[in-house]
Parts: sequence; structure tokens; C-alpha cells
Amino acid sequence: MRVDDHPILGKMEDRKEVTIFYNEKPIKAFEGEPIASALMAAGIKSFRTTAKRNEPRGIFCAIGRCTDCMMVVDGIPNTRTCVTMVKDGMKVETQKGLAKISRHKD
Repeated sequence: MRVDDHPILGKMEDRKEVTIFYNEKPIKAFEGEPIASALMAAGIKSFRTTAKRNEPRGIFCAIGRCTDCMMVVDGIPNTRTCVTMVKDGMKVETQKGLAKISRHKD
């Protein structure tokens, strides 16, 4: 399911249709919509798995505060897909657990 006419974002028909790749499978999306929205519209509900129990996670807060929708996007782990917008040709992969965050010493 996809919102076709949003009071702020406008009508989806006014947006450019693009293709993203979910685990190498092409998915129809609209430029500028959140990755999570495109995946949900394609029937994909599980975005990552937990590290300890390998349990599936998907949309929870949908505002970028939790870690449930994190995926590997164009090779970058821990990308919050609910607030990251679709770009044509983007590669989105299921993430296993959470990637370590590197801390740089200045």
C-alpha cells in the first residue's frame, strides 16, 4: 500500500518512477519517497535481523529514532530507511544485526 496523494508531498503521479534493488531484486519506487515506503509498497516488511536471535525487524517508529528499519544502503550499514529517500539505482540490502560504529580520535 502506498499513499497516492499526500497533503505535503503531493501526488505520487507527479513523481518520477525509478528502480531500486532490494537484495539484487528490482523494486519499483518513486524518487524522493523514503526507502521504507517503497519496500512496504512492494510487500517487503522485514529490513534487518537482530544479532542475538536473528529475529526480523521492520518499521517501528518511522521517524528515524529507533534502529528497526536500518539496512545496508549503497554499501553503508546502519542506514535508517524510514528517513532516507530513494534514488534511482540504489542498492538496498538486508542487514544482519547492527554494524559497529567506528569512533575517530581527533
